[in-house]
Amino acid sequence: MEYDLFTPHGSREEVPHDAPEQLQMPLAARMRPESLEEVAGQQHLLAPGKLLRRAIETDRFSSLIFYGPPGVGKTTLAYVIARCTSAFFVMLNGVESNVSEIRDKIAEARTRMAIHGQRTILFVDELHRFNKAQQDVLLPHLEKGTVRFIGATTENPYFAINSAMLSRSQIFPLEPVPEAELVQLLRRAAADSQRGLGNLPLECAEDALQHMALKADGDARKALTALEVAALSTPPAEDGRIHLTLEVAEESIQKKAVRYDRAGDGHYDTISAFIKSMRGSDPDAALYWLASMLNAGEDIRFISRRLVICASEDVGLADSNALRVALDAARAAEMVGMPEARIPLAHATVYIATAPKSNSAYKALDAALHDVKEGRTLAVPDHLATPTRKKLARLRGVSEEATQYKYAHDFGEEHYVPQAYLPEGRVYYHPTRNGMELRITERMEYLRRLRNGEQA
Repeated sequence: MEYDLFTPHGSREEVPHDAPEQLQMPLAARMRPESLEEVAGQQHLLAPGKLLRRAIETDRFSSLIFYGPPGVGKTTLAYVIARCTSAFFVMLNGVESNVSEIRDKIAEARTRMAIHGQRTILFVDELHRFNKAQQDVLLPHLEKGTVRFIGATTENPYFAINSAMLSRSQIFPLEPVPEAELVQLLRRAAADSQRGLGNLPLECAEDALQHMALKADGDARKALTALEVAALSTPPAEDGRIHLTLEVAEESIQKKAVRYDRAGDGHYDTISAFIKSMRGSDPDAALYWLASMLNAGEDIRFISRRLVICASEDVGLADSNALRVALDAARAAEMVGMPEARIPLAHATVYIATAPKSNSAYKALDAALHDVKEGRTLAVPDHLATPTRKKLARLRGVSEEATQYKYAHDFGEEHYVPQAYLPEGRVYYHPTRNGMELRITERMEYLRRLRNGEQA
């Protein structure tokens, strides 16, 4: 798809807005911004003085990658950049385009520059769908500046795009459009008689616009589509006006789409928020993220595994019962399936979130693992070794007393006797005073006094 948005001399080609083809386009396409000032949202990138805005206004950029959820303006921003820089705009799709087509577009860009002196912006939608061969064809031309490249992806580029292309591009994350700016966009679309719905006898209630903006969930395309459906499907009232009420708006946009991709960022971001909410002892937040995952159809076994890990990692010895609850919830959820599985999952979520917290056990193991991997290997003390090892030790001249193991159960009511279990007496486990681990702390302090010969 190609768009000569400017003549070779840079003046804009005017397209009459009342052209039949223009009127047949969806409202979201007709309302596509024509300047940076019309772009909804993205002020973290486009506010005066921001890096991307400076790069566009000074025409100093080479390769850009826009990353964000659908409907936030990735393609729109690429159009606007082409307009601002008087560039010829070529659009490819990561799924449909092949290596031959990419080579053809690059050859055309080279010819266009030679004949007209006009640069070409090559925009690739769904960049994460580009395979290695497609990316390899493009890479040398990005370095030479044959084309100015803009890619758009809904997937995290650091995972979905190869490092060679990432190293040649600046990555800009686009965010959902704020609700207030969506309301302004809807007002503008309803009033615009050239590109929007201004030629209709339309009256929009403020609560109707706010509802559509809320339910669009940051997606400008979804908000404009809802407005168009509402305006074109509602018959005029007796006064000849089309009244867009809250009831009409609710029917037009219906259920909000949940932004959750089980194979992408939504999956990882939501489970991360879920775990961190439980770790932070916030049951309300944890339940919300659990509900988000269940509503999106997340695998209950995946959720169950995270509950088990969190119960052991973050609650740990402060309340060992949390691990049992998580395991029981995992078994119950798999046994009953959805929708009833949500009940034991909620049970475990609230238990873990409200339980006292301690990560001392796994931190102790990590410290020991570090010593095992990085430090000197410690030999097993002779008195802890097997009988065969003890015999060999005595042949080396080690005394029998030094190889004598003391069986703890033979020593007093405490079943405890001081003896070395590690050659260098290292300490890894530092219990907290949280929850049930307080009892462990008190016992460890008591045993330490016994080892030191102090009065218990």
